Amino acid sequence: MFKIKTLNAISNVGLSRLPKDLYEVGSDVAEPDALLLRSANIHGAEIPASILAVARAGAGTNNIPIADYSARGIPVFNTPGANANAVKELVVAALFLAARNIIPAAAFAHRLDGDADSMGKAVEAGKKNYVGFELPGRTLGVIGLGAIGVEVANAASGLGMKVIGYDPAVTVEHAWKLSPWVERATSLDTLFKRSDIVTVHVPLLDATKGLVGAEQLALMKKSAVVVNFARGPIVDEAAVVEALESGKLRGYVCDFPTPALNKRDKVVTLPHLGASTNEAEENCARMAADQLRDYLEQGTIRNSVNFPNAELPRAEGTTRIAIANSNVPNMVGQISTLLAGEQLNISDLLNKSRGELAYTLVDVEADLPDALLAKIQQIPGVLSARVIH
Repeated sequence: MFKIKTLNAISNVGLSRLPKDLYEVGSDVAEPDALLLRSANIHGAEIPASILAVARAGAGTNNIPIADYSARGIPVFNTPGANANAVKELVVAALFLAARNIIPAAAFAHRLDGDADSMGKAVEAGKKNYVGFELPGRTLGVIGLGAIGVEVANAASGLGMKVIGYDPAVTVEHAWKLSPWVERATSLDTLFKRSDIVTVHVPLLDATKGLVGAEQLALMKKSAVVVNFARGPIVDEAAVVEALESGKLRGYVCDFPTPALNKRDKVVTLPHLGASTNEAEENCARMAADQLRDYLEQGTIRNSVNFPNAELPRAEGTTRIAIANSNVPNMVGQISTLLAGEQLNISDLLNKSRGELAYTLVDVEADLPDALLAKIQQIPGVLSARVIH
């Protein structure tokens, strides 16, 4: 039986994918084989010796110390695309909020007092302060063309906007899904110069922190808008405030309230609602649970943020060895030599690498002695190795 410790409330739709006769799941599970979480911050937390995998029911993984888990040969899974529609819908809403001044206009109307006649006069006198603009013909710059960015770009194109996207690492899969009307920007500078509205859809990494800063904002058209439903630090908050105060920016809409942004004119903040729909939470939980189960039961890796995807069909009656290792020469050769020394025939083998890490699946036609597994674990560069019967 596998043990999975949950660090946040996880949708029962996802947990139901883990059969009770094979899995013990709960927040108080001891010596877990895997962690299943959403927003829990586990930086600085001890990594239990029993842990084989971590899965986040969501896309961002900045709450997980990836490097620490990589050093132990532990894959970290996320669920890209599972909440894409939910975020896309909120970003589209943000476009209208910014274009039509809906939040301050609604607040103005909410504060009106008096009888119908005086209220009507106040409406006619006050509405000129909330004149907006229409979206068709305006240019939206989309930074990051992953699952969410593609959906946002396509939706904006459907609204009649001109859309330019920037992502030097866009996958073939996502490129196929992109509307033919979305134009590819050759550089970020080009995107900022041409856009009336810029929206960011990239993960928070060292390379993306402050991606939208004073230098980039200076390139934008006067009275442009920035939308951020990715992660707060991707946009330089101080630079945005300065651009708003100088009149360079028309508005900033984001999902991350802070003291510097709260109650500020031209700013709309929402309480991190991007993926807060029942459907998104269910999709993320289902996807995370399925990925954990495939890894624990078969050694299959899909949507890991640190290890390569790896899937090997399994012949009946074989014993599988799953090995996480540093991406160094002759690793497969050393493993094969040890197996040959024990007269174990290899039925099938898969070796994949991703940067400094690699992952190897080996199917053999007999049981693997514990002593041989120990020898594999002792090969220099092997980070973890286990047998899946």
